Amino acid sequence: MHGEPLPLDGLLVLDFSQFLAGPSCALRLADLGADVIKVERPDGGDLCRGLVLADQKFEGDSALFHTINRRKRSFAADLKAPDDLARVKALIARADVMIHNFRPGVMERIGLDAASVLALNPRIVYAAVTGYGEAGPWRDKPGQDLLVQSLSGLAWLTGDAGAHGEGAPVPAGVSMIDVITGAHLVQGILAALLRRGVTGRGGRVDVSLLESALDLQFEPFTAFLNSDGQQPTRTAANHASVHGAAPYGIYRTADGFMAVAMTPMDKLAALIDSPGLAALAADSSTWFSQRDALKQQLQRDLLAQNTAHWLSILEPAGVWCADVLTWPQLRAHPAFEALQMTQTIRSASGAEMHTTRCPIRLDGRRLTSAQGAPTLGADTEAVAQQFHLPTKTSEVKLS
Repeated sequence: MHGEPLPLDGLLVLDFSQFLAGPSCALRLADLGADVIKVERPDGGDLCRGLVLADQKFEGDSALFHTINRRKRSFAADLKAPDDLARVKALIARADVMIHNFRPGVMERIGLDAASVLALNPRIVYAAVTGYGEAGPWRDKPGQDLLVQSLSGLAWLTGDAGAHGEGAPVPAGVSMIDVITGAHLVQGILAALLRRGVTGRGGRVDVSLLESALDLQFEPFTAFLNSDGQQPTRTAANHASVHGAAPYGIYRTADGFMAVAMTPMDKLAALIDSPGLAALAADSSTWFSQRDALKQQLQRDLLAQNTAHWLSILEPAGVWCADVLTWPQLRAHPAFEALQMTQTIRSASGAEMHTTRCPIRLDGRRLTSAQGAPTLGADTEAVAQQFHLPTKTSEVKLS
């Protein structure tokens, strides 16, 4: 089974994108078997090479770069140089997919806009990421995860009302908009490739960080759209869902925290033996309108015992609840061990780094690869020879 080719084996993908959204899409295509060639500028390459998080570097580049560009090859090219552009166009003529996340107008000036590329290669799938779409007053704003979380309402949605109704917005702890946008781009690319298998023609796929951020919020945003445009009220007691009734949220216990999802409040009051909560929860029609009072009482009750005590009562009764784990606790748990969610990647020099694997399993097979991210321009000559690219007027050797 593990000797069988991956679904995208034989597919050639050109990744012109930088940072996270576009590269995360190309990474997933690489995980699924595609030959991904990362086209980078000779001077510095992808800006993500220098985006160092937690002071962690690997082989001179940021560890983040290696996490999101593993299993790719690097082809160095200056798109403003005629020789390099000719070589890139020769690659495009052979490629199945092209990904970029330049701001609107940049590719048009270079001559690699969708119309020009599809004229050169009618079978290619041209995939582009923007921050806010191709039009509108935000067209030229920087497309960055935190900014889009803020503009899309997501940071506001995640915050709570605070003691006086003026609680601060809270951004997510990860670059979630970049990742979900990359996933949306994968979906669009695969759909376009499926269509190409029937019609023989390629096409254009566009996603934006803002559209993906709004799609991510489809559940509460739909409720907002159908409420005459009224701003939803955030809870001040225990925020987790702007439209969720009590007890939905995370609560402090005697030794940590516990999450409690959807469950009848009267049932919960009986299970934890709380007369105060039972009195408040007697009328189910108040579980949303009086959620702050209900959550405050539940919080007082849960402080009396540790998390394990409450889980031992609630889980057997079918209540949806869970411990709130730190990463060290998660890593030490047998459930994490069973997932086998990590892998070790290696650089060309043999250096090793631990990271996550592709979350998709195919026919029971976990998709892993020890091939790390490439050094800048490491594969330029090999790619040029493989695809018989035009010889440059003046060859520049890259170290």
